[in-house]
Amino acid sequence: MDYVALLKFRSSVPAAERDGALMRRAAWQYPKGVRMIAEYWPMSSAVTVVTIFSTDSFEQIMELELEWSDVFDIDIHPAVAADEGLRIGPDVVGRLARLQPQT
Repeated sequence: MDYVALLKFRSSVPAAERDGALMRRAAWQYPKGVRMIAEYWPMSSAVTVVTIFSTDSFEQIMELELEWSDVFDIDIHPAVAADEGLRIGPDVVGRLARLQPQT
């Protein structure tokens, strides 16, 4: 399954630790079993890192979060590519109970 992770530096993290985290990232590898699809570093105060990855195990998600939670607030969300969402959407919407005829 694919996921999107949004990381933002914790406000309590001093600048020196932020710099250290950037150096740490340079040497860090995604956990085994994680396929990194994309990683972006937006010029934004709202989000520091956006990463899109795929994994079949919660273990790797937990490892990623525990590795970086000392300097980042992390939100990880399941996601689907637009083409896949458009492919499966009609079937999913067709099964919604709230859209079924009332008897």
